Amino acid sequence: MPDLKNHVILITGANRGQGKAIARHLASLGGTVVVGARNYDKAVEVAATIGEDRAYPVQLDVTKESHWKAATDEIMEEFGEINVLVNNAGALISKPFTDITIDDYQQLINVNQLGVFLGMQAVIPHMDKQQKGSIINNISISAFAPIGHSSAYAATKASVVAMSKAAAIELGQKGIRVNMVHPGGIETEMATQGEGVPEFYHSIPLGRIGQPIEIARAIAFLASDESSYCTGTEIVVDGGMTLGAPRGE
Repeated sequence: MPDLKNHVILITGANRGQGKAIARHLASLGGTVVVGARNYDKAVEVAATIGEDRAYPVQLDVTKESHWKAATDEIMEEFGEINVLVNNAGALISKPFTDITIDDYQQLINVNQLGVFLGMQAVIPHMDKQQKGSIINNISISAFAPIGHSSAYAATKASVVAMSKAAAIELGQKGIRVNMVHPGGIETEMATQGEGVPEFYHSIPLGRIGQPIEIARAIAFLASDESSYCTGTEIVVDGGMTLGAPRGE
């Protein structure tokens, strides 16, 4: 099991869904998790459920450079280091290609793409001084296997893959690793839209939708020294969805 003792871990979008599960799991492995959320009160609530000795809340709107600077400055003042960044915050707009507005597209770019870029730029100087760090971008299988009504969303996710790989090449000799996790369908409010689990998931190879903890476990591996020789790595956690549906009986 990954050991995250003495790891200070900043997680974005940690107030719900996958982010909350990631924060709880990484804290359970000994990490000190910084719960980042646009709504500070929600960050405080999640941190309280984890425990003051393991979690610390910060207000963080990932689209704002000033928020990133304030959050990283606060973390450095409080803990003296930032060992791991988990870029988890994301937005989804599902519309037919011809219905997507410029505002829709810009919103997705701001959260899914620019937010990751700003986060990486904010932590790299601190990790460079430490000569060690792990950046994990929680992306999506949509980056390489998009479905209908997701063209703008998929485009932002694919851009983060390219950014992550290019950054991994540049940052490796500084001791900073950049890796990616690609969730498939995960049972969160974002994925189900409050309408329950679609029957479709019974047809994928593992026959079910994924759970947030299953993403958290993959991220824990990449956050820890167990993945010390991994950079530019992509871990797909999708129950085999991108392999195709099994043949019917």
